[in-house]
Amino acid sequence: MYPPPSTQQAHSANTPIFSFAFTKKQRLLNKHDFSPVFDDAPIRASNQHLLILSRFNHDNHSQARLGLVIAKKHIRHAHERNRIKRFARETFRLQQHKLPSIDAIVLARKGADTLTNHQLQQAFNGLWKRIIKRAAHVAS
Repeated sequence: MYPPPSTQQAHSANTPIFSFAFTKKQRLLNKHDFSPVFDDAPIRASNQHLLILSRFNHDNHSQARLGLVIAKKHIRHAHERNRIKRFARETFRLQQHKLPSIDAIVLARKGADTLTNHQLQQAFNGLWKRIIKRAAHVAS
């Protein structure tokens, strides 16, 4: 079912409606997009299996953008790399309206493929909450 049920509710002029789409404009696609984040990422959140690097974007982007680096060196099987990327995109998509205008890169560490789907979702949700909190602290 699309859009999510929360956007199908009746709304008034005072109630914001969020789009939960993940469009191409919200992706970091090339070296020009990734390099500034790798060079200077003042907002970081990590756990044993995942790392999110982020910085405020200043290139006329009004929304948060996501890049993924899931290395074959750390996650051997393609289906596991794809599963991690799916969860990263999905949790980002659901949290994007809470995120400031940042560029974020998700990196998987060795052992991330051992997490269950539920653990992976919890890990990403916790990291996004920390990114939101730290971005607010850095911005002030």
